[in-house]
Amino acid sequence: MKTCVLLLFTIMLAAAVQAQPVKNDKTMNKFIADSTAIAQAIESVYFKGIYEGDTDLLKTIYYEHTLLFGDVNGQPYFKTLEQYLDGVKSRQSVRDSGKPFKGEITGIDIINSIAVVKLRVKMYDFNYSELLSFHKFGDKWLIVTKMLTDVQQ
Repeated sequence: MKTCVLLLFTIMLAAAVQAQPVKNDKTMNKFIADSTAIAQAIESVYFKGIYEGDTDLLKTIYYEHTLLFGDVNGQPYFKTLEQYLDGVKSRQSVRDSGKPFKGEITGIDIINSIAVVKLRVKMYDFNYSELLSFHKFGDKWLIVTKMLTDVQQ
């Protein structure tokens, strides 16, 4: 599954790179390296962490002062990272619930040391559209803001 998702992401990335003007090979190589690093972090840490309910793993992809905003069931949603991780820790994991889970990256936009990643996440009885804002700290990309809404499918 992970290989299939990464292959699909690579194909989408190649199409996106062709559609955007590229200044030089160095810029293109940096974009590809950063996009790949972000995609791998989402696949191996973010999706895995929310699926398994592993808050220790999730802490490794979030900046310590991350804020989460959105709406769930039409109700406003706001949490600090600590409140969010407490909620993840206290609920039954998606894995243990037997409910379907599917995470999909639908877009990555990078400008220098910031990035926005658009996701679709199906978990429990929800279909979420998510926007994750990343910032690069040294050589590591961390989520600094998460916005989500549940959508009808």
